[in-house]
Amino acid sequence: MTTTGLMRLVGGIIAAGLLAPAAQAQSLKPWRQAMIMPKADAGFFLMAAKRGFAEREGLKVDVLGVKDDPTGMKAMLSGEVDSYEGVYGAIAASARGADVKLLGCNWHAAPYVMLARPGINKVEDLRGKSVAASSPGTPPDMVARATLARAKVPISEVKIAAVGGDRDRFTALLGGVVDAAVVSNEYMPLPQVKDMTVLVEARQVLPKFLRFCLLMTGKTLTERREDAIRFMTAQIKAFRYAVTHRDETIKLALEETGAKADDPRPAFIYEEGLKPGVVDPDFSIPLENLVWIQDQMIALGQLVKPGDIGKLVYPDIRKEALARIGK
Repeated sequence: MTTTGLMRLVGGIIAAGLLAPAAQAQSLKPWRQAMIMPKADAGFFLMAAKRGFAEREGLKVDVLGVKDDPTGMKAMLSGEVDSYEGVYGAIAASARGADVKLLGCNWHAAPYVMLARPGINKVEDLRGKSVAASSPGTPPDMVARATLARAKVPISEVKIAAVGGDRDRFTALLGGVVDAAVVSNEYMPLPQVKDMTVLVEARQVLPKFLRFCLLMTGKTLTERREDAIRFMTAQIKAFRYAVTHRDETIKLALEETGAKADDPRPAFIYEEGLKPGVVDPDFSIPLENLVWIQDQMIALGQLVKPGDIGKLVYPDIRKEALARIGK
């Protein structure tokens, strides 16, 4: 072989090597996923999209961060995204006849606390005060209402303000804009919290709470069933990896949130996630909890009448994913 021929051969091999990843990327099917803007828990929820689990199932996942549950539900029901992670909006939408299906739940326990400024030592002290929650019907709003109900403090005697996301609510509390706030428990290790009062942990008032479940529309499941199975497969594999790889999960959370290396929140949330009954990497579907949540929504005035939870739940995709994964 001549020198020129050899150079052409080597060049061809190099070009083929460079083009292979591009060709592989082009063959991946797009999948759009919406989720509440990840925070210190990002290592769990973005593992599939950011560490190759989705790609190995033939999918390219684009994640859309949304500020709250109603926004995520609207994005999914309108077809803007293919899947969403939520619970309460899905129960309400299903009860009203919307085309929504719940495939499995990955985070079961309530990750919220109600913090109060110094001088407020118990829930009863909130009479005549303001509490930052979120939009009506969202988990922070439910925590606030359930806390007041448990303490027998009438809603009419407390101002519940819908204040953005966790960061907004925490900032409002720090700035004295509100007297108390329902926020993620990821704020607990921060030094600013040491002088505040923890009025309640959400698990105390919502013991059968479910934080996140994977949702899709019936239309998506009909038109993209195989892709839905692959997406669920990637999610289960990613969560199984996350609960057994602490450092990598925390590292991903730091990367995706832009937090400093010494930020204590990702490590705190990781340990919280590994407590019994919190993170479920196999995405089980606790029907009893779903019925309980619906009952709570009715009792708190967030839902007029119950829907058929059986129509909401769709276990087939999870079963197929688990069968493909094996033990």
